[in-house]
Amino acid sequence: MKQGLRKLSAELALLNRKVGTRLGLKDVDLDCLDLLNAHGPLSPTALAQRAGLHAATTTGVLDRLERAGWVARDRDPTDRRAFLVRALRERNGELLALFAGMNSSVDRICADYDDAELALLADFLRRTADAGRLATQDLSDK
Repeated sequence: MKQGLRKLSAELALLNRKVGTRLGLKDVDLDCLDLLNAHGPLSPTALAQRAGLHAATTTGVLDRLERAGWVARDRDPTDRRAFLVRALRERNGELLALFAGMNSSVDRICADYDDAELALLADFLRRTADAGRLATQDLSDK
């Protein structure tokens, strides 16, 4: 299982790198864009925390994403001195097109499993992701 997870991690990292290259984005840019699509809008501080990045690094990422038309910075309605960053979802089609091959493959793989098996696999992936998050937190706390 662990070897399979390492191989999956390496293959997904390579896929993300190829997608990022096609879009003119660095790996970290694509990671932050994914976080904004999943959890945004976020303050730059919240994004930095979720991504495990230093604030200055996050500023550079956001500058690149904004220049490339992937995100917008809006005033925070609860604090006019602050701003929130949101992904420009109208661009998501470009991302989906580049991930279409992988998404189709996953759909075909899932079709080989029944609902109970898929629930078991989803639980395993969720629990494994949680373990990864906790391991990252442990390293951050030291």
